[in-house]
Amino acid sequence: MELDKIEEKDLKMGIANQVVFSETMQQLAETDKDIIAVTSDSRGSGKLVPFAQKYPNQIVEVGIAEQNLVGVAAGLASAGKKAFAVSPACFLSARALEQIKNDVCYSDNPVTLVGISSGISYGALGTTHHSLHDYAALRAINNITIVAPADNFETEQAVKLAAKHNKPVYMRFGKKAMPFLDETNSDFEFGKGRIVRNGGDLAIIACGETVYPAWLAAKKLEDEHGIKTTVVSMHTIKPLDVKLLENLAENGRPIITVEEHMVYGGLGEACASHLMQNGYKNSFKIMGIPDEYTVTGSQVEIFNYYGISRDGIYKTGKKLLKI
Repeated sequence: MELDKIEEKDLKMGIANQVVFSETMQQLAETDKDIIAVTSDSRGSGKLVPFAQKYPNQIVEVGIAEQNLVGVAAGLASAGKKAFAVSPACFLSARALEQIKNDVCYSDNPVTLVGISSGISYGALGTTHHSLHDYAALRAINNITIVAPADNFETEQAVKLAAKHNKPVYMRFGKKAMPFLDETNSDFEFGKGRIVRNGGDLAIIACGETVYPAWLAAKKLEDEHGIKTTVVSMHTIKPLDVKLLENLAENGRPIITVEEHMVYGGLGEACASHLMQNGYKNSFKIMGIPDEYTVTGSQVEIFNYYGISRDGIYKTGKKLLKI
């Protein structure tokens, strides 16, 4: 399963979400001089070079200093600017955690924290460069929305919404080109999951770049066994769409969650916690990175190793359905 190759004729390949982020920022900055990008030696990796060339007065470079990055962005936001703090997700969510907690969230500054090259996008660079903790760390902080867009449509909508959200936001993007998952669904709002495939036998809830392999697994289950699967892009991890979650659980179908994150503290545990505390007893499986340092390899190789792939999710679905 190659994330940068289309494997399904019904889907159209897009571009990397990070590129869409940059293009949307340029679009917004054209008419809004309050849009400010703040980078930590990351304008290249964040695809913001064209933005800097077009709007040199609307970008601030702080160098490799993530704590300063967030502090400067918070100061700009407190002065009325729409600040987007851009840095690799692994560093942004760890080195600058105190500044995110205090300068942004506690102080209620409307900063959009943009974690680029997220999850295991850096591949063979290894654990130091993987962000498999960010959902868990940031979910524990009050007053922040956490978003992981699955495709180009969700990315564009999320950036535009963040620019007018007037509250702290964390969003993460990977490096791979992503397919458009459902061009008929034009609704997007924070805290509301997006159904990209419908079915009543099984539910797969995923976020970010794991939605695509979830979609492929659902198609394989239908093609080979006639199993109808609902696939949800739960792009907002916090606040969670608990209404949709409960609707998925109502008929007792098994539920799988899939995320590019440690199995602890992320999307899966958020879903499981809500369901268990509200009396639901569906068969349930969290798919993600286990409690270990990851194997070395590309993003695709690591996904395949841990079963975050079409075939891995397909096998898990069969197991839960006992077929």
